[in-house]
Amino acid sequence: MSLESPDAIIGRLKTIIDESAKGADALYNAEVNLAELEMKLDTAYQQKFIEAGGTVADRQAVARLQTAELRFEVDVAKAQVNRVKTKIRQLSDSGTLTAVMAKQLELTWKHA
Repeated sequence: MSLESPDAIIGRLKTIIDESAKGADALYNAEVNLAELEMKLDTAYQQKFIEAGGTVADRQAVARLQTAELRFEVDVAKAQVNRVKTKIRQLSDSGTLTAVMAKQLELTWKHA
């Protein structure tokens, strides 16, 4: 088993901290984008529903068809929010694992 140097572990922790700091902003931006797209979709759906003729079911179907592209954009934005959340969790896990490695390194040096 090869041990990493204390400097390497400190460098890795600094990198994780820097990336984690960016995560909050990335999540905020992704959530704002999602909210804006959902508002745009809701507005477009209501407009298309009002413009369509026929029964309520017909009007709903027409409105859904005419706003399908916006609905896809909303789905992509949701995936983007989930991706940022996953990345934040991965960074958190990496930080924990790196801290454990640092502790193991410390114990190794104490008992060497």
